Amino acid sequence: MIDTGVFSARKALFHTFGCKLNFAETSTVATLLAERGILRASHGETPDIIVVNTCSVTQLADKKCRQAIRGFARRYPQAAIIVTGCYAQLKPEEVGALPGVAVIAGNDRKERIGEYLDRWLETQAPVTDVIPTRDIRSFTPSCSRGDRTRWMLKVQDGCDYFCTYCTIPMARGRSRSGSIDDLVAQARSAAAEGAREIVITGVNIGDFGKGRSDTFLDLIRELDNVDGIERYRISSIEPNLLTDEIIRFVASSRRFMPHFHIPLQSGSDEVLRLMHRHYDTRLFRERIETIRSLMPHAFIGVDLIVGPRGETVERFEESRLFVESLPISRLHVFPYSERPGTRALEIKPVVDPGERHRRARTMIALSEDKLTRFAAEFAGTIRPVLVEHAVNKDGAMHGFTDNYLKCVLTTAAEPNSIIACRLESLDTVDTDDEPALFRAVPVNDTNMPS
Repeated sequence: MIDTGVFSARKALFHTFGCKLNFAETSTVATLLAERGILRASHGETPDIIVVNTCSVTQLADKKCRQAIRGFARRYPQAAIIVTGCYAQLKPEEVGALPGVAVIAGNDRKERIGEYLDRWLETQAPVTDVIPTRDIRSFTPSCSRGDRTRWMLKVQDGCDYFCTYCTIPMARGRSRSGSIDDLVAQARSAAAEGAREIVITGVNIGDFGKGRSDTFLDLIRELDNVDGIERYRISSIEPNLLTDEIIRFVASSRRFMPHFHIPLQSGSDEVLRLMHRHYDTRLFRERIETIRSLMPHAFIGVDLIVGPRGETVERFEESRLFVESLPISRLHVFPYSERPGTRALEIKPVVDPGERHRRARTMIALSEDKLTRFAAEFAGTIRPVLVEHAVNKDGAMHGFTDNYLKCVLTTAAEPNSIIACRLESLDTVDTDDEPALFRAVPVNDTNMPS
């Protein structure tokens, strides 16, 4: 039995897997626990509580979550482990069998983790609160920074698309969103706390306002008027929901950055049909070309799944050639993962796991080439850089340009400040973990791109 006497200090460790939305929600949980006197454990401190916010987008994600929970139980046997997120929502029985787990909270129960912990402390009995995903109806707000400079504003949750390969609708529930008034109020509160940049997050953010008369375009127009916020970034948005009106608005806005993250998943129309995606390659190309025509300097990241069921050698080659022809900045490549309960399991043929990884390496090499070419266009230019609070592994300060190029600063600067920098090329480009692409040399230049 875990000794509850250690909770006098009440220190918590937080570990997050998966998407930006999960990171935003973990930060909100940390804030709620801090209000109860449970503070974040500093480096080297032994935690009394461990919160693991899980992902279940692939089999590997499930495996990593299990390994992390077992590892925490071995390293901190006295700690109460709280597990939430998509893996907990989809497989609570499996999570409950892992060592050290005191609380399991479903995806819509994260804001109640504090009271579940109180219940566990009182009874020492494991607490599980996971309702069927079909019954999740409420929208739980989240706007927080956590350890990063950029704030995350959750505007939407859930998904109604039910793509054949995806478990997210089963883990997150149906599409739902916050009100514009509430979200604008959260952005104003963030600005009052010193936020300079906000990332707009959700599961399917372009679906914002579904079932109501307002739209995602209405939301970003209102957010654009919030004083104090100098940068917004739109997180991943479906190409069929990224309208020309949204693209034109971003192009004309001072606060919305020239940065897009758009899931393609496949460059083969037949594979897109098998996936039950809501667009084809023609529409996708039109969206990319519209962005490039209005914002030649925009960073465009694209998600791609390789080796899904039905992706023959010929269809993979179609996908490769299509991606190669696109004027994008970077790929986020994911080898296909078999997910129980998805309709993709009915599709033939099946791509061998080894072949999936070979195709992934091919696309990653293509991504590296595109990123190198895109970055080269900005060598020697002056761009605004938001200086991060955190430092790189080697202790250097770093930041991001308006168009999401990561830079290592040559001199110290005030964290959370936006400064003009000349971008000087580095020798190498590594696409892992948001690599630094430039040395940023601060300059006294007020003629930065707006």
